Amino acid sequence: MPLTPLDIHNKEFGRRLRGYDEDEVNEFLDQVIKDYEALIRENKELQNQVLALQEKLNHFANLEETLSKTIIIAQEAADEVKNNAKKEAQLVIKEAEKNADRIINEALAKSRKIALEVEEMKKQAAIYRTRFRTLVEAQLELLSQDSWDALEGVAATRETREIAGHE
Repeated sequence: MPLTPLDIHNKEFGRRLRGYDEDEVNEFLDQVIKDYEALIRENKELQNQVLALQEKLNHFANLEETLSKTIIIAQEAADEVKNNAKKEAQLVIKEAEKNADRIINEALAKSRKIALEVEEMKKQAAIYRTRFRTLVEAQLELLSQDSWDALEGVAATRETREIAGHE
């Protein structure tokens, strides 16, 4: 068990002939008691400081551990968000490609339909031109026939008769 200031204070030494000076020994013991008490107080203060520093160290160790876990969780969340964004981007791209293919196919179908309609109109125009040409040629042929001259003569005779009959 360690020595206390009270133990030093209560210590009695036996007396002998030609012993030490009692006052000097008591002064020295008083000085030892003061120094010993100061050392004990300092030791207590240092122990308290050690405990406080140990608590701070534990706090910072816990804080460091919490931060490390938080960083790991944040990194995992960031990775998850990144992966989800990649997947979503791929889905958007696939959907856009499908829409583009659909639009292209619709445009090609419309283009083919219009091309067929244009061809059909060209055929109908050609048929119309042929029929019109045939009709015009037939009319020209009628006009160029001698029977027109005969009709003109009959028509002129009728006019002459009508005029003569009215007078």
